[in-house]
Amino acid sequence: MADRGGALSAAAPRAALVHDWLTGMRGGEKVLEVLCGLFPAAPIHTLFHFPGSVSPAIEGHPIRPSWLQRAPGVRRHYRRYLPLFPRAIEAFDLAGYDLVVSSSHCVAKGAIPAPGARHVCYCHTPMRYVWDQEHAYFPRRTGLAARLRGRVLDRLRAWDVASASRVHQFVANSSFVAQRIRRYYGRDAEVVHPPVDVEFFTPAPAEAAHRASGGYCLVVSALAPYKRIEWAIAACAKAGVELRVVGDGPERERLARLAGPGARLLGRVDDTALRDLYRGALCLLQPGVEDFGIASVEALACGTPVVALGKGGVLDVVEDGVHGVLTRTEGDLDELAAAIDRVRRMCFSQTSLRARSEAFSSHRFAERMCSLLLPQPAVASNVRGSAS
Repeated sequence: MADRGGALSAAAPRAALVHDWLTGMRGGEKVLEVLCGLFPAAPIHTLFHFPGSVSPAIEGHPIRPSWLQRAPGVRRHYRRYLPLFPRAIEAFDLAGYDLVVSSSHCVAKGAIPAPGARHVCYCHTPMRYVWDQEHAYFPRRTGLAARLRGRVLDRLRAWDVASASRVHQFVANSSFVAQRIRRYYGRDAEVVHPPVDVEFFTPAPAEAAHRASGGYCLVVSALAPYKRIEWAIAACAKAGVELRVVGDGPERERLARLAGPGARLLGRVDDTALRDLYRGALCLLQPGVEDFGIASVEALACGTPVVALGKGGVLDVVEDGVHGVLTRTEGDLDELAAAIDRVRRMCFSQTSLRARSEAFSSHRFAERMCSLLLPQPAVASNVRGSAS
């Protein structure tokens, strides 16, 4: 278990961390941040790193980018190098490490551990764009470019399955992702929900309850195709409610064209501004299928209910009618608008919302990961030591 400062004991194995890329602070980087605290001396192996884009807790570790760091135009167009990602992740020399911990939503799980070393993969999701979200990311299905892309994705799928054998233990961020790991890799996974900073994300002072009687709907998300933010824009227009969208990504220009006067794209904001947005929102809106949805927990921690599609990782977080409203039909804008209207008429217990969020604290995540990463005798010994 971790000592009082959060790090694993000195008897812990020599560890290396592997993360897909370091280009900004999103859910995966929040997981990596806690792993960095557990392994203060561990280097981070990553495809590429844009200095200053992640937290000081991550930047303070030795960061070892792959040879793709020197690729032309990688800062602006790194996604175009996707066919080279497997080869780059396999090139890392992990000799001398007893434990490899990968944080993977793309290719990090394909890192090759040294003989005799243990590889534990915290899987945020199997690659969406090569499996069940291919059509959302690549809607054009005809032409030479589509055929070439299809061949690349076929090779990536084959590599993704084959490289799963390099992982000794999978850890999934939700029950939904555990099912996807079983479906695509044929492997079981332990579920450990990702860490949420519920000590920072708190209700507004002096408010006893969240009364959903006005305000705006809030989306906090990467602007990616599978997030279906266009549905949030349309549903809020139907419901006559303002929408504010926090986040950035490849869909920003398209969504800006769709957004009417009632929708505002705010881009990235700092944590204090985000907390204020949660506190003032009628609800957090999550229109697409999420692998987990850290934003839903942050909203609950601030005493704000969630309106979401009742599929995917949100089912680990939100109970319909207690923590918000869950819809049944993907893409049904009338149902989504009706859910928003239902939340407006409901009164939620801020205490209940807040209590639900505390099950996903960073402390609980660290404890669960320690129990998986350390041999049981070492965990027991360290627990006794930390209790003294």
